[in-house]
Amino acid sequence: PWQLPPAGPLIGRTAELDGLERRRQRVNGAGHAFLAALSGLGGVGKTTVALAWLHALRREFPDGQLYADLGARAGAGPADPGEVLSRFLRGLGVPGPRVPPGIEERGALYRSLTAQRRLVVLLDDAASAAQVRHLLLGGPNVTAVTSRRRLPGLAVDGCYAVGLEPLATEAAVELLARTLDDGRVAAQAEEARTLVRLCAGLPLAVRVAGARLAGHPGRPLTAMVRALTAERDRLEVLAIEDDHSVRAALDLSYQGLPAGAARLYRLLGLHPGRDFGSGTAAAALGLAAPRAPQALELLDALHDANLLTAAATTTVGGTGTGAGAGTEDERYRFHDLVRLHAAACAARDEPEGERAAAVRRITDHYLASATRAEELTDPQHRTLARSFGPGPVVTAELDEGSALDWLERELPNLMAVQRCARDAGNHPAVWQLADALWPLFLRRKHYEHWHAAHREGLAAARELGDTAAECRMLTSGGLGELGRGEAARALEMFERAAEVFRSDGDTLGATRTLNYRGLACQALGRAADAAGLFARAAAELPGCGDPRAAGLARLNLADASLAAGSAGAAAGEAEAARAVLTQEGDRYNAARAALLHGRALLALERLTDAEERLEEALAVLRDAAADYESGRALESLAELAERRGLRSVARERYERALAAYAAVGAPEPPEAESVRARLARLPPEG
Repeated sequence: PWQLPPAGPLIGRTAELDGLERRRQRVNGAGHAFLAALSGLGGVGKTTVALAWLHALRREFPDGQLYADLGARAGAGPADPGEVLSRFLRGLGVPGPRVPPGIEERGALYRSLTAQRRLVVLLDDAASAAQVRHLLLGGPNVTAVTSRRRLPGLAVDGCYAVGLEPLATEAAVELLARTLDDGRVAAQAEEARTLVRLCAGLPLAVRVAGARLAGHPGRPLTAMVRALTAERDRLEVLAIEDDHSVRAALDLSYQGLPAGAARLYRLLGLHPGRDFGSGTAAAALGLAAPRAPQALELLDALHDANLLTAAATTTVGGTGTGAGAGTEDERYRFHDLVRLHAAACAARDEPEGERAAAVRRITDHYLASATRAEELTDPQHRTLARSFGPGPVVTAELDEGSALDWLERELPNLMAVQRCARDAGNHPAVWQLADALWPLFLRRKHYEHWHAAHREGLAAARELGDTAAECRMLTSGGLGELGRGEAARALEMFERAAEVFRSDGDTLGATRTLNYRGLACQALGRAADAAGLFARAAAELPGCGDPRAAGLARLNLADASLAAGSAGAAAGEAEAARAVLTQEGDRYNAARAALLHGRALLALERLTDAEERLEEALAVLRDAAADYESGRALESLAELAERRGLRSVARERYERALAAYAAVGAPEPPEAESVRARLARLPPEG
């Protein structure tokens, strides 16, 4: 992984770099990990210094660079170290499903993976020593931390602390000259010195002031000097650690914006997430299309004014190349100080009603886009209506190939928007956002977010008195609890859903919970209770008008029967489930039923029929990226080949099954150990 952002120009930091490098060589040379914390005023250049230093170490640390914005001042709150560890593990090659669920296990795996590698890590904008401590490397590697706060707690970890001060006048003048690059600084040397002194030597303020001047080649530096002097009273409003220059510089850039760009700047300050694309900008403005030309032009204006930073470019809509391959959408982010300034401008210059309406439009954009992704990924899931505010709703341009990836990429924003909706009292959006995330949670887990989203959704549904939404949050959230290993809690949630359904007279809903309760009992080791619940669901659901749920119940009953050694009963239930689910258009679960049918036929020694069913199942499950089920199909096909004496075929299929199980995640499926044992016992061909 080479995750570090590019390094910007570094001026006047020779002493700090020399100190860092001398200490690093001593500590690394003794075989220990080196930890450095760079602290100081916001905008003083902590990240710039860290990047320049770490990029210079690339030859000595050839195994990669990891980067995380810990978001101490982010609108959505500081980054969760467990989530940062998850991203780092993925960057180091751990498949998403294999990332352990708990932070301690993630930390242990992270230290194990890094102990024998040569890596550098930048933890940017840390909130506390506790947040950082989970993210420290193993082995003789380098971790750099930046923070507005001093982090004395890291001293116990052997941290080397560097306190960065604003630039000296001459260095700040050099930075201004590089920013302008047109000779005005040399020609107006005294005015330049006065200007950087008014900026208090803060690199961010110097750069923004320079950018403002660069847009007006004929304007003398004295104009900026006068403007900054006149803004001194306003510097007090955004005092960051007793410094006043950032607000003055940002106000000057803001005042120079065209009216439309200034309005977008204010409204984007209300966005609760860390980054955004053109769809969010269009929604904030009340436009109808996600890539409306007006929104793109205004984003360009803000970017040109250095008030937005280009974060990344993503492709939205389309899965191939050429026509229909999708369009590139550049994503942006605010520097966190600029975000605070934009939000303050919104509070000051935008009427309260307009602010509330913009927040609702942004929320609706994420809800509508997540709903579209849900429809594309799992068209049979959504049965509860969505509610939106007045006016146009901007929906991201998605197709079946990009929908799930969009949900995953936008997950931090979706969670932040959900919290924002909670704070705004928009309770319907809170539970509906959790509901729309169902396909992502089901297929790619993200158990912490699954738990948090449904906890908020359940509270919102109860606040509304919406029992249908409450039951959805209980059942979907309960399945997440099952995945987290909280089977008892899941059973409690399913039973509560059944009570609510019954109190509402919803026989179908109450009957559907039989299936969920059976899964929880199965996880708790109560096999007989589980089989009884599955049988009841299979018998009662057709009469309630839900044949698909009845098919799922029969699928679960087949699984329970096969586990109990009743292969004949399992074959009958699995084939019946497959027929129903196929008729209902549920290809994924029909393939799961075909897999169970094939396994039951294999147990009955009906090898030709078993092979047909297993191959049928594998084709669908592989396309659906269902790794666990694909592993089961491959394992059964390997066993079938072994029974026919085809040892090389069996070995190849066992190895493929192991690879599929490895992709499932931690903890490893128990079937993997059985496959290893079979491979060990398998004699060579011939």
